Amino acid sequence: MNLKTDKVGIIGSGSWATALAKILLENVNEINWYFRKQSTIETFKKNKHNPRYLHEVEFDTSKINFCDDINCIIAHSDILIIAVPSAFLPTVLADVKDLSGKYILSGVKGIVTDENLLVAEYLLKYFNVDHDMIGVLAGPCHAEEVAREKLSYLTVACTTEEKAMKFTQLIECDYIYTSASDDIWGTEYAAVLKNIIAIAAGIAHGQRFGDNFHAVLVSRAIQEIKRFVDQVHPIDRDIKAPAYLGDLMVTAYSQFSRNRTFGSMIGKGYSVKAAQLELNMVAEGYYATKSIHQINQKHHVDMPICEAVYQILYDKIPPHKVFGELTRKLC
Repeated sequence: MNLKTDKVGIIGSGSWATALAKILLENVNEINWYFRKQSTIETFKKNKHNPRYLHEVEFDTSKINFCDDINCIIAHSDILIIAVPSAFLPTVLADVKDLSGKYILSGVKGIVTDENLLVAEYLLKYFNVDHDMIGVLAGPCHAEEVAREKLSYLTVACTTEEKAMKFTQLIECDYIYTSASDDIWGTEYAAVLKNIIAIAAGIAHGQRFGDNFHAVLVSRAIQEIKRFVDQVHPIDRDIKAPAYLGDLMVTAYSQFSRNRTFGSMIGKGYSVKAAQLELNMVAEGYYATKSIHQINQKHHVDMPICEAVYQILYDKIPPHKVFGELTRKLC
């Protein structure tokens, strides 16, 4: 991977994709960026910022090659950064003809729900992208703080740390510190699970539980995540590392966490549909909750917090009843 000559393309146009574009342009001269609608591109060019997300980030659009043809973006890029909600990934990639020979960095923080596949698994199954060509981007990092150039940390996981280090050179800058990992599976699953936990934290907030309970919930949650990732991919990992514990904490506590906000609305009595409409952004944890529930039918890992969220969102059991039982299980 030669970063001096590589051409980088972004697939995705939301807040995280916009934040990643800002980071990339600290290190490369230009990027290719896919937007679905030509009208959005024209508005972006006119106003110098994404018309829907992170308006405060102003771009030098002369450094951006916009295109509404995804295959054109792919053809002119050696490295592709994918940052779309996992539930929409099959639709976004539906017209893609070929990903062979492309390095892919996944900023997708979820699971492809129709088949309960991690992004790396999905790309291998449908596009024959070898795992050695894939990197997974993990937090803790919110797009809103990147926009404000708040000091943030990102982890890149690949099949080897050497490959991960090459990806980190694309995203490290004055306000982004990076680390490398060889735990591609654990990192992906942890990113999925922390969104479910964040919904639980939000439900607790909506139900007027206090900081003391919140702290217990999060401390038990990291143990729950460890049990699951150790079962599905047993390697030596430090669950206290930023990609696991750090990402969990920021998602469970931050005002910017859409999953926590979604959970808070559920805890206050909103229906799932009403909460989704008011949030007006994708809460990955909603879809992940069902996927992890189904995957765990095979593994039988003790996951009381994730199961509680499933009962509330999908079995439609009232939050106060579910959390009444959960509080005893967290002792």
